Amino acid sequence: MSEAKKNIISYFDNMTLVVVAILFAVFPLLFLSSTTDAFVLPKQLFLIGLTSLALIMFALRTIAEGKLKIRTSPFDLPVALFAVVASLSAAFSVNRYDAFIAFTPLLFVILLYFVIVNTAKTERQLLILLGALTLGAVVSSLLTIFSFFNVYLLPFEYARNQAFTTFGSLLDQALYLAIVLPIAGYFGYNYLTAMNGEKKSVNALSTAVEPSHSQKPKGYLTAFAGSFIIIAIALSLTVYMLFTSQKPLILPFDTGLQTAMSAISQGSTNIFKSLLLGSGFGTYINDFTQFKPAAYNANPTLWAFTFFRSSSFSLELLATTGLLGLGAFAYLIFTIVKQKNFFLPLILAVIAAIVFPFSFTLVALFFMLLALFAVVCIHNNPNKFGEAEMYLVAFKKFLFAVKPEGERVEQSPSERKFSKILPIVFVIATVALLAFPLYLVTRFALSDLIFQRSLVAAAQNDGIRTYELQAESINTFPYRDIYYRSFSQTNLAIANALAVNQQGASPSAETQKNILTLIQQSINAGRNAVTISPMTSFNWNNLSSIYRSLIGFGQNADQFTVLTLNQAIALDTNNPQQYIDLGGVYYQLGQYDEAIRQFQIAINLKQDYANAYYNLGHALEEKGEYAQALSAYNAVKQLVSDNKENVAKIDADIANLAKREQGQGESTQTQPTASQSARPTVTPQAQQDPIDVNRPQTTLPERNPQETIPGPTISAPIPSPSTATQEPSN
Repeated sequence: MSEAKKNIISYFDNMTLVVVAILFAVFPLLFLSSTTDAFVLPKQLFLIGLTSLALIMFALRTIAEGKLKIRTSPFDLPVALFAVVASLSAAFSVNRYDAFIAFTPLLFVILLYFVIVNTAKTERQLLILLGALTLGAVVSSLLTIFSFFNVYLLPFEYARNQAFTTFGSLLDQALYLAIVLPIAGYFGYNYLTAMNGEKKSVNALSTAVEPSHSQKPKGYLTAFAGSFIIIAIALSLTVYMLFTSQKPLILPFDTGLQTAMSAISQGSTNIFKSLLLGSGFGTYINDFTQFKPAAYNANPTLWAFTFFRSSSFSLELLATTGLLGLGAFAYLIFTIVKQKNFFLPLILAVIAAIVFPFSFTLVALFFMLLALFAVVCIHNNPNKFGEAEMYLVAFKKFLFAVKPEGERVEQSPSERKFSKILPIVFVIATVALLAFPLYLVTRFALSDLIFQRSLVAAAQNDGIRTYELQAESINTFPYRDIYYRSFSQTNLAIANALAVNQQGASPSAETQKNILTLIQQSINAGRNAVTISPMTSFNWNNLSSIYRSLIGFGQNADQFTVLTLNQAIALDTNNPQQYIDLGGVYYQLGQYDEAIRQFQIAINLKQDYANAYYNLGHALEEKGEYAQALSAYNAVKQLVSDNKENVAKIDADIANLAKREQGQGESTQTQPTASQSARPTVTPQAQQDPIDVNRPQTTLPERNPQETIPGPTISAPIPSPSTATQEPSN
């Protein structure tokens, strides 16, 4: 091999290493307020971009060398198997678009794993990557330390917070720092032993990395020792905040387990698919809303929260990727544990994945550490793992063979000739495989930036600008349900503003046309959200709210409201607010018996929910059952006794009820009988939402005759609501 060729190969090797090192160092620090997710999305885009660049450089290196060489490790098969199962889970998900949006960053994380394995071939390269990983943790730690003592280094207003972290979550930061800390600790310990005059390296971390003091400059180890102190201080402060002022919201383990088991056994019309592949990678929020138990409502702190992540990463995998996904991950863990050497940071990451929920940042860290450990395993077992070269051994059938470096494979002249073009084929295949995902990622990123600008415009009450930006975000990337949900509400709000402004006057034909067009666009956007993500209850709630706003304006709007809200209930069966919304619709329509029934279901689901009793009281009052209404109002008063505004409001309602009853000559019924006042025992809660009669957020002026509006399209396999919550208990 000529010297020039060696220099070119070395250049690509070094540049790939630099790209990966930059990724390691900058990854935990990135955040960007101009995206809808300021902390996770920028990290995802950064990782996807740099991984693609590193992969292309590796591919170009194969052309320079004229050979297609790959390095094998003990984790290649488990990692590839996990990627295949996750992709199949996304492909067969009902919410396919959501699943693929979540899977794409994971795909690039796995590609990064293979890039690292084929890039870090020497001890020096491995230490550079370990140093870069530690550097990112150190910078993040310094920001945490300064912020804790109210010294704000960043110029952004939202960063002027004692608990600010570049991870967006103190729990994520604590886990990240705890996992990286042993790397700095290991080399820091070696520094101390060297300072004490010990010549032999003492392995305090593991046998995974064993540097020789004679080969490493003292400054290198000094930097790791200082890093250990900084990270340890930041970790201590983070844990302190987690246990005091910033306690994390984590889904209880029993709820996470129940939702996971229900998701794989009841999550689809095809039970076999749900059992094996789950609901779809990255779609846990749908499993949570659909399968959370009724007992979850008894939790006074968490019951109103919707969780996007399960209690732990392993339980989330069970729910979203089924038995095959969890099995593939377990196989990967087994392969890690059975190695003769062990890498403490990776072991900590495995334990964290079993115990804690994982964000994308932690998933990426897990595979980064796995790749570094794979490099160590290759170094320690050169006879078993290492570099292999691909050859074309059957040209007519286009079959390949992989051989360890140094061995020979018998080939015909034509096969030897075409084996030389394998690197070119590899480059073309790499670019082709990256092109479409990168195109979609680019469109997604642009649409997200545009959509975030629309949210800023909405906050500034600039309706026209909001409308234009949201329409642009949909045109840029038409596969995200949140764009359609927001666009539907924007259209409805503008239509309502036009209609209200025309009240008492004769609206022009153009204004009438604009109102109808906006309403049509609102309904269509709501239906598109349901089409893209049919298992997301928020989309059905949104569509129902649109139809509810059109009751009295559009034909059959009341029927469409009930129909779509029932679909939302089917996907969020044990949420009492869903039944209050449905009861509110019946109350609005004057169907008080059905409204009472829905409010009682809400009370059965959460017996200390003041607003459920409040709405029940109003429905009973309108029906003329004043004694039972008073009983419900008294329950409300007991529950909101610590909230002065709510107490004043319910006192006024009780007074109005008494006047109304006296006006109809029914004052003898103000005190309910024992059977009438029977209700679940309730205790006041320190925090209660404001009580109010459930009403539509927007109501267009009534039309006579009513306008024709399109109804919902229901084609998704929506389960039926649980019969356990359909009837109130006596």
